[in-house]
Amino acid sequence: MSSTAPRLAVIIGSTREGRFGPVPAAWFAKQARRHGVFEVDVIDLADYPLPQELPAVSPMIEPNPPRPAGTAELTERLDAADAVVIVTPDINASYPASLKTAIDWHFTQWQRKAIGFVGYGGSSGGLMAINHLRHVFTELNAHTVREYLIFPKFFLLFGPDGELLDPAAPEAAAAAMLDQLHWWSSALANARELSASV
Repeated sequence: MSSTAPRLAVIIGSTREGRFGPVPAAWFAKQARRHGVFEVDVIDLADYPLPQELPAVSPMIEPNPPRPAGTAELTERLDAADAVVIVTPDINASYPASLKTAIDWHFTQWQRKAIGFVGYGGSSGGLMAINHLRHVFTELNAHTVREYLIFPKFFLLFGPDGELLDPAAPEAAAAAMLDQLHWWSSALANARELSASV
């Protein structure tokens, strides 16, 4: 992998006890590495103590507010990402509070970047969470790609080893989303460079 390869952050959005998120996140990260374009960085929000109480001044106004101890690494990893894939369940027909907290503690880290989604859950497979997140990232001036990947009734789809029992369709969907993420992340990176040089 070239040192100039774009960086893809794969974010495990749920921090609840007994969560399933690390399984589809690991599976997708493997697909991303196999795709061969991105340098892949898996970020687990459970590793960072972000409180729900937000800073007094919005990151929209102060892009680097004082953040809680132990979260500087998270901010640096989000800064370094050229594209992001959010791995999220549906929780009460939306996405986890832990994910909203991580999003709201940051602002410039999302701007003008390509965002993709991997959902999992019951019948909806995380699609309700994904639809809500599209609105949030539009407000943050990020570009969400059209393709996405969902795992309805995920508990029937993965084996004990974390591998899919029938991987063909999800692998094709993952490749399509990664193609879009690469196109958009490259275009947006070039645009950011042009803006910075003006």
